Amino acid sequence: MIEFGVLAVPFFAIIGATLETALVFLATQVLDSAVHDASRLIRTGQAQSAEFTLPDFRAAVCDHVFGLIDCDQMKIKVHTIDTFADVTYEAPVDEDGDWTIIEDYNDGIASSIIFVEVYYKWPTLLNIFGFDLADQPDGTRLLGASRVFKNEPF
Repeated sequence: MIEFGVLAVPFFAIIGATLETALVFLATQVLDSAVHDASRLIRTGQAQSAEFTLPDFRAAVCDHVFGLIDCDQMKIKVHTIDTFADVTYEAPVDEDGDWTIIEDYNDGIASSIIFVEVYYKWPTLLNIFGFDLADQPDGTRLLGASRVFKNEPF
């Protein structure tokens, strides 16, 4: 009985850590796939012909996240750039974990180069024995997905 009591806590901590790590990787992959699918609407001109706005693009991303992500908490920035060399990454949060990204939606015209960025703060649950996937001061993990592409000549 004592032996089980001594081993139970580390055993369940390892199981919990494994499950939380798997959930973070799953959420990251789902977000990345959802951004890819929603970005395709811009690249093919479907978003432009439907006169998408930021809420419309958010809904397109949310259609593919299977309820894993709170879509109201996502930060989205879709903007045009002049050349592929102009892609620059700016951190979407400051050192205090506060959002610095300014949401915007500009899907361009035919043959525009588009830079799509989507970020989400995933809530982490487990902090046992120093295992903590949080990388933000508020106990969340920043997930992000981006795409850079040239619109088709629609």
